[in-house]
Amino acid sequence: MTSLTETERAALDQAAGAPMLAAVERWAAVNSGTGNLAGLRTVAGMLADAFSALPGDVRLVDPDPVEAVDPDGSIRTVERGAHLHLRVRPDAPVQLLLTGHMDTVFAADHPFQTLRWLDDGVLNGPGTADMKGGLAVILAALSAVETSPLASRIGYDVMINSDEETGSHASAGLIAELAAGKTAALTYEPALPDGTLAGARPGSGNFSVTIHGRPAHAGRNPEEGRNALVAAADLALRLNALKSLELKVNPARIDGGGPNNVVPDQAILRVNMRPSTPAAKAAAEATLRDTIANIERDHDVHCHLHGGFNRPPKPLDPAATRLFELVRECGSALGLSIGWNATGGVCDGNNIAACGVPVVDTMGPRGGAIHSSDEFLIVDSLAERAQLSALTIMKIAERGTV
Repeated sequence: MTSLTETERAALDQAAGAPMLAAVERWAAVNSGTGNLAGLRTVAGMLADAFSALPGDVRLVDPDPVEAVDPDGSIRTVERGAHLHLRVRPDAPVQLLLTGHMDTVFAADHPFQTLRWLDDGVLNGPGTADMKGGLAVILAALSAVETSPLASRIGYDVMINSDEETGSHASAGLIAELAAGKTAALTYEPALPDGTLAGARPGSGNFSVTIHGRPAHAGRNPEEGRNALVAAADLALRLNALKSLELKVNPARIDGGGPNNVVPDQAILRVNMRPSTPAAKAAAEATLRDTIANIERDHDVHCHLHGGFNRPPKPLDPAATRLFELVRECGSALGLSIGWNATGGVCDGNNIAACGVPVVDTMGPRGGAIHSSDEFLIVDSLAERAQLSALTIMKIAERGTV
């Protein structure tokens, strides 16, 4: 791909001229931390209004139920916000899925709430890069595609969920439903500051292991007790020893214990596991259960496992590689150098890839320091990445495949 047609140039000019910065500033001014249901409702309404400019039907989808284990061992239902879904031309011969998220990691009471300019063209603010900037890119790219003669050949679903930052437990079912049968998918996590994309990703699972022991007096009859805290610590050490090139393990927290003169009868170990391949994921699941069974035997305790691998590993298979190469070709036509590297992070791209759909999941603007008060958006990259997406979508429409 060495040159652009006149119709492509017209659509790309449309993409670059969209008022993306103004949209980012409006959306980022509203706190939409995953647990801030009021803020999420406000942002969802703003997004529904914005995306209604595209043809098709916009709807808000109720979240799936989510459970969590509290420090006392009880199971509670966690409320999540509604997800936005737009469907356009479901009968077109080529079907795409574009995804983003409206939530951020910054709670309603987090001190990071305002926008400020760091340098010319660099905007600091909560969610500017991750990923309200990405949402603006989606809208600008699709609005530009709609002006192209190729628009009639392509249909798409846009899904913007409310809980990506906590693992998409309330939206995983919707993602799988919308991914089914798609030619390809684009997800709008931010690219690195130099424009590098995320390639292969590991999977990720979060687990809570509740350990039930037996209380006893720490001085009079400790031998009659079964120390759940010690069992949890032993489990943490055994799981930590499973680390390898194909599996990262992070025992993160133990809840439990009580007065110094009582053998603790309950503890909860929280652990994250990140397998790099599907085979490593299967092995980790089996080893986790075997290790828990050994703890039960060796400490004479009972364990309950809660959680699972909510993000499957995302290797770069041949179809995904072809999609990355198409994005690189489109970048070259725009004067952009596009590369990609494996990363240790996870996102909704993991879930989409697990459905057998090729996906590039860092199609958003360039930015950095995400999940911190130093988060920044490189503003010039909004137009750059909107053009990259628009051209990629038009090329898929033209080819009928990746």
